[in-house]
Amino acid sequence: MPYRLALGLAYDGTHFQGWQTQPSGASVQDQFERALASFVGEPVTCVCAGRTDAGVHAKGQVVHIDVEVERPVWNWVRGVNSFLPSGIRVQWASPVAPDFHARFSARSRAYRYALYNHAVDSPLQSRFATWVFQPLDHLAMHAAAQALVGEHDFSSFRAAQCQAQSPVRRLSSVIVSRDNRLVTIDIRANAFLHHMVRNIVGSLVAVGQGVQKEDHLANLLAVKDRRLADRTFPAQGLCLEHVEYDQLFVCEPESKSVD
Repeated sequence: MPYRLALGLAYDGTHFQGWQTQPSGASVQDQFERALASFVGEPVTCVCAGRTDAGVHAKGQVVHIDVEVERPVWNWVRGVNSFLPSGIRVQWASPVAPDFHARFSARSRAYRYALYNHAVDSPLQSRFATWVFQPLDHLAMHAAAQALVGEHDFSSFRAAQCQAQSPVRRLSSVIVSRDNRLVTIDIRANAFLHHMVRNIVGSLVAVGQGVQKEDHLANLLAVKDRRLADRTFPAQGLCLEHVEYDQLFVCEPESKSVD
């Protein structure tokens, strides 16, 4: 009898064409479903919590699958990983309720955007952070970002090709912080529009550079016009950090490491 399993994934999105399956077979979903099929011995379709774009990374992606094969939980981690390319790894696996849904059961999603803020770029940071050589005032960026908290129409931060039916989203927190040369922007919301985080980052960087004032983000929310906002920042600085679920659908990892 089929049962539902949740799995946590981490991946370096640099060389993949985003999450969603592609004709080329070069997406994270393509690679993951191929590994699942090799491990189980038959095709397996997965559903993810959030579809990431090409070049975007994940530490806390969550997927669910329906399978009939009975395996010890930790074997799902080790077994599937043995068929995956080095840029993708299953972090944990856990049985969940039949009505758990990786996407629709999620209460919120948390993303982090990393900026390497120094006069010279670092080859050790370039895969996972976007280089900004002009000095950034992270305190001004944080202050400006607070206008985004709450439920708003985010049309000014929505990609032209976005297919969402509504531009309204609810942001619970936006935190801009600095650790030496690394400026990070942590955003949590119930859901995100296409390129929403990367577009927000572009406008926050304009504030951090002193090009725009601290009311810039509030003004952009009010005008609801993407043409008046700043550029979309590159994909490599963005990472899906965590997906939150109701207690009813707890999918805490039951996997355990082997000493």
